[in-house]
Amino acid sequence: MRRTCLILGWLCLSAGIAYADPVGEWMTQKGFAKIRIENCGTSFWGAVAWEQKSGTDSKNPDPSKRSRPTLGMPVLLDMKPVEPNKWSGQIYNSENGKTYEANISLANPDLLQVRGCVLGILCGGEDWTRVKELTPQVGAPVAPGTTGSLPKPGGSTLGGPKAAGPSTTAPAKPVDIATASVDEFCSAVLLNGAGLAH
Repeated sequence: MRRTCLILGWLCLSAGIAYADPVGEWMTQKGFAKIRIENCGTSFWGAVAWEQKSGTDSKNPDPSKRSRPTLGMPVLLDMKPVEPNKWSGQIYNSENGKTYEANISLANPDLLQVRGCVLGILCGGEDWTRVKELTPQVGAPVAPGTTGSLPKPGGSTLGGPKAAGPSTTAPAKPVDIATASVDEFCSAVLLNGAGLAH
């Protein structure tokens, strides 16, 4: 009987590890940024949701992207499952404008191992920790004891009425990666990640 319980316990533990995924917000090892990871269809993508110091992607090999903010920028690109609890794709490093082959795996539910290599050599990586207090999603209920509400999609983010008058086409506002819905997040990262993943 005891052996059966041990086997069942091991199977449940194995199933839990196999079904874990990296969706959520993660603090980078040095604490300089939080990366939000979402499942965008067939692969996981990660983008900068918060950074200690704002900057631009000044080292990007594409001159047209050198003025884009690093906040909201995709860094984990097209991570697809390669085995249980391991996803492989690419990682973009804005410090040098290079994209590397990379993989991610969960050491435990709150520790993400991020590993990257150049030409199969010069491999290195970091361990990211899960951020427990996730930013509320757009349309999420407001916590008890607080006032106000989060802006609804299409509404004014400043809380005031929209100006009346003829409609004009304004440039699209950047998506706030930290509070965007999963669909908005995936649309933004796939668009901004175009040309990075090869």
